[in-house]
Amino acid sequence: MALDVVILAAGQGSRMRSALPKVLHTLAGRPLLAHVIDSARQLGAGQIHLVVGHGGEQVEQRFAAADVNCVWQREQKGTGHAVAQALPALGNSGTTLVLYGDVPLIQSATLQQLLALVSNQQMGLLTVDLPDPTGYGRIVRDGSGQVCAIVEHKDADAGQRAIREVNTGILAVPTERLQQWLPQLSANNAQGEYYLTDVIAMAVADGLNVATIQPASAQEVEGVNTRMQLAALERAYQQQIARRLMEQGVSLADPARIDVRGELQIAQDCYIDINVIFEGKVVVETGVQIEANCIIRDSILRAGCHIKANSVLEEAEVGADCDVGPFARLRPGTQLLAGARIGNFVETKNVVIGVGSKVNHLSYIGDASVGDDVNIGAGTITCNYDGVNKHQTVIGSGAFVGSNTALVAPVSVGAGATVGAGSTITRDVDDNTLVVARGRQIPIPGWQRPVKKAKE
Repeated sequence: MALDVVILAAGQGSRMRSALPKVLHTLAGRPLLAHVIDSARQLGAGQIHLVVGHGGEQVEQRFAAADVNCVWQREQKGTGHAVAQALPALGNSGTTLVLYGDVPLIQSATLQQLLALVSNQQMGLLTVDLPDPTGYGRIVRDGSGQVCAIVEHKDADAGQRAIREVNTGILAVPTERLQQWLPQLSANNAQGEYYLTDVIAMAVADGLNVATIQPASAQEVEGVNTRMQLAALERAYQQQIARRLMEQGVSLADPARIDVRGELQIAQDCYIDINVIFEGKVVVETGVQIEANCIIRDSILRAGCHIKANSVLEEAEVGADCDVGPFARLRPGTQLLAGARIGNFVETKNVVIGVGSKVNHLSYIGDASVGDDVNIGAGTITCNYDGVNKHQTVIGSGAFVGSNTALVAPVSVGAGATVGAGSTITRDVDDNTLVVARGRQIPIPGWQRPVKKAKE
């Protein structure tokens, strides 16, 4: 059966106190709306219709895709009015599912169950029981327990306000019925709005059964209206990820202090210390250890490598059994081969570091190719930029580069060569050659230091 998904994303979100449209605020590094669209796509939706309004241009630009159709709600006249804007784009048959762009944790499994309820004579409604239902529309049932109406909080009497089962707003309806009901909505209520919830009473009047299910957790249907609510859902989302990681065989020093902001693929027997952040697409193989306060972005960590505290990796590939850090920065294009070591306060970019090679302290190695078993001393810099272009440095296998060396690219250091400490290398160095390129030390015996003049 054809499926259309309508996602309401037109609200201003005034309580967020932000110029950014509410649905573009991020959870786990991605816009709220992106999470909802992902769930819709997992259902195999033929078309996803975004109802946009406040900041709609930004939303439309951010989510432009072949399966996404943006429709505008120019005036904010309620949820029923919002869905009605998508009516011309809906199919004439099939099912329409209504979701909300600020309800990011809804699970596709829950929505599959909801869709399974829909038939020609039945619609599906997602409800939830809350200990404090204040502000929510109440689910009113008849004597036989069948849903007969939804009454908004402001329109409810005292008896109805005592009901704890509330409307989540998420529903699935035969599309032809929705086409029939929405034009009949009235704004004769306390808010003066067109409520989507009024279609429930219309369904009952037309003899349709309103079948309900509830989500596994109330957090699935929690919306975001304030920054505090957003922060609470962020923690809930991260705790879900933490539980899944531990179930997969990953050890977390503290499940409450890990953040995954993207796609993390991680093998068993890894250890993650506190305050580690994963962003983008990250692959972590078996037995990797990551110490506290690291940021790993769009990178691959091969089996057995050890990332020490306070290191930042971006678009890097760390080979098996490598050591990195503490306080290292691997920038885009860094590739460490097996057993390489990058130490404290070392920065790399667009470089291949060979098997077993070491850059242990206080160095910058960029736009370079470093062979196997190379030792690069503290304070070494590849001077790769002439103010206009980047140039390459090549260091052969087995070379030894002394401390405080400047390698002025383009330049190569041959295999087995030795560069004396404090050298500035501007010409190629042959294999198995010692080169020293520094000013001669000149002693001046009996040198008298200047003294300060006496104050007058």
